[in-house]
Amino acid sequence: MKYILMHKDIHVCEIEISDASFSIENVSKIYNPEHIPLGLSENEKINLRKFNKWYKGRSIPASRQGLANALDVIGVTYQDELILKCYGLSLSDQYWFKPNDVNLQWKGINFFDNDFSEDVGNALFGTPTENDSFSLMSPDNTTDGRLKKKWAITDEKHCLIKSGSAPFFQEPLNEKIASILQSRLNYMPFVDYDLIFEDEQPLSVCENFITPQTELISAYSIYATLPKEKNISSYEHFKRCCEIQGIANTEKFLNYMLAIDYIIANSDRHFRNFGVIRNANTLEWIGFAPLFDCGTSLWFNQIAKNIKPIKYDESKPFATSHANQIGFITDLTWLDFQKLNGFENDCKKILSSSKYIDETRWENICYAISKRIDMLKDLL
Repeated sequence: MKYILMHKDIHVCEIEISDASFSIENVSKIYNPEHIPLGLSENEKINLRKFNKWYKGRSIPASRQGLANALDVIGVTYQDELILKCYGLSLSDQYWFKPNDVNLQWKGINFFDNDFSEDVGNALFGTPTENDSFSLMSPDNTTDGRLKKKWAITDEKHCLIKSGSAPFFQEPLNEKIASILQSRLNYMPFVDYDLIFEDEQPLSVCENFITPQTELISAYSIYATLPKEKNISSYEHFKRCCEIQGIANTEKFLNYMLAIDYIIANSDRHFRNFGVIRNANTLEWIGFAPLFDCGTSLWFNQIAKNIKPIKYDESKPFATSHANQIGFITDLTWLDFQKLNGFENDCKKILSSSKYIDETRWENICYAISKRIDMLKDLL
């Protein structure tokens, strides 16, 4: 079936999507090359392989917890089918797919200005809506990540609700702890996560930081704008891509992100877990997105006896260990360590609030955090 990739109300290109494989089979026309999603074009032509990767990246990943049961409730076989059920609309950017023979406008269907269904999100959480009019017009269709999550409208705000993973369900607690850490430092913008409990299970809640006028461009998309030379690090390559794009304060942001991730031992800061905000209308860069998604940290999946300051020191995106990755930091003079005095007590309060975290576990985590702060002091 033929579609037009739209950027708000701007026609970007005409494409054909297979009804069998749910893949983009060809690009027949390009209308506005400057609005092609970043990193997909080469000499004003779209790389079809990259285009499909970007398109499938809008789908719920196969690794999502509880996906199989949710798809059964929703009534589809594959999660990729859900992309076009909501025209590919999301709450992260302003791209969507308009069927060639349908008269639709951005203002009438986008999720920023219009209500959306919570049916898909409820199904993904294992609490399906009981009604006869199940709606697939939902931003949950195009939300990435392996953990259970859903969008909800609370007090007229678009909020993302995320769960944790068994057996400790620690990721929501970690999000709150990372928020407290960054609030203490008060140095750069960050996504402020709240912590709630439903049936004693912790969930994190945050407000969407993207508006109808802005969009999030992942670091992965920026990284893909240039071929990487073999003799430079991924860190230097990313900085070079940002410089050519005209993105400001790259080094300042990376210093901040790497320091925060070092303290909390974040193991999953991949290139899709940070990015830059741009104006969706003018395509001008606004600045790095507030730091978000810090849940896979603080030894969230390790048993208590393995929680030690320098054990399981896995990191991303520039090195496989924090011990090596921290070497990319060029300045730490901004970090006032006095502001972190007593931070381990904040951590104790959050961790001990969950029935899934016993005393030995939270004691080991709090000790490991305090030692990692000391280790960062020593590096300074």
